[in-house]
Amino acid sequence: MIGEARGACRRLTLALCCCVLVGAARAQQQPLPEDPEDDKRFGLWLDQGLSAALWTNKSLEFEFHQRFDEGASDLYEYFFQGGVAFRLRPWLMVLPIYRYQRFPGSTTAYENRILLNLTVGRSQGTWRPNLRTLIEGRFPDNRSASARLRFRPGMDYVLPLRTAWRPVLVVNNEFFFVPWDNPYANGGTYTQNRFQIGVRLPITSSLAVRPYYLVQSVNLPEGWDTNEILGISLAYRVRRTTK
Repeated sequence: MIGEARGACRRLTLALCCCVLVGAARAQQQPLPEDPEDDKRFGLWLDQGLSAALWTNKSLEFEFHQRFDEGASDLYEYFFQGGVAFRLRPWLMVLPIYRYQRFPGSTTAYENRILLNLTVGRSQGTWRPNLRTLIEGRFPDNRSASARLRFRPGMDYVLPLRTAWRPVLVVNNEFFFVPWDNPYANGGTYTQNRFQIGVRLPITSSLAVRPYYLVQSVNLPEGWDTNEILGISLAYRVRRTTK
């Protein structure tokens, strides 16, 4: 009897271990969720930015963004971000940023993000080539932390119009890479692409509005998903007064 009981216990223990291993394997095979910042169908993006000069080569930068998708009917993302920009050279800006991001209706409720913006480019002349590099550390509330690299080469062209403040044609293309662990569904290291074209229209010496058209392509496991977006960006600059 004792031997039979021991044998039954061994078999029961073995069965429980098998159940645990099978459950763990199934959990590992569960598909990763899609990145909550991915736009679906036609989108509308609204951007507001404030730049306040602190010293000769430093400024306080604050931005508020709202993202609508599903035909511009669903607010699926909004975020605040801010930092201090250091203009180390006329052609170089370094901007560390903190961002707090919310995703209404998503399983990921919020995300903290630390970014480093490195921008090089010409600030004068008719043709103004530029390159923005973003290094992102992402910390969502229910996923593992991850890092992402973003490269955005572009060109600004000052339109030759006889006005006090000339409009500027803005064209750029941004490449997204996640070379390390990615907690979201993806089809490879090259995870996203954004092509953008718009016109910056100065209203006053401190205020400008920029309507733009953007094409967002996301690399998912089943292939690339592309959506179109219209955006309106509003920028206000507070200049430093000198005595």
